[in-house]
Amino acid sequence: MHRILTGMAAGAAGTTALNVVGYLDMAVRARPASDTPAETVRRSERLLGITRSGEDRDDDDVEHRRSAIGALLGVGSGLGVGALYGLAAPKLDGAPLIARGIIAGLTANIGTTAPMVALGVTDPRTWPISSWLSDLAPHLAYGIVTAATWDLMDPK
Repeated sequence: MHRILTGMAAGAAGTTALNVVGYLDMAVRARPASDTPAETVRRSERLLGITRSGEDRDDDDVEHRRSAIGALLGVGSGLGVGALYGLAAPKLDGAPLIARGIIAGLTANIGTTAPMVALGVTDPRTWPISSWLSDLAPHLAYGIVTAATWDLMDPK
């Protein structure tokens, strides 16, 4: 249990790094926030037969809630991948920090992109290079910070 909780704490630090890198990219390039998390929530609702409003309409309140739920799911993913990192850490012992960070970052990337692909929200095969960089850079920051934080908190 200690490894899971320590991994979740490391994942929380990684999630903060992911958000910082993503928001810096948005600030520097004047890039808008992605609507894919909210769209993923919308399609999940449809799949599960859930309606977010009494009349099943898409008003501003419903859209704001979807956006918030999408962001919360991202935080949950960061904590979950951190927990997995905590469980996998003994197997990764001895690997360089950068390698462990890349593994954690790619795991987080796949964990968040796969549901979007499965629901038809996005198709990475059609992304331009700028979209790949906008997606990979924050996830690699997540992974490196998660691995580094784990190292700082690991009682060994």
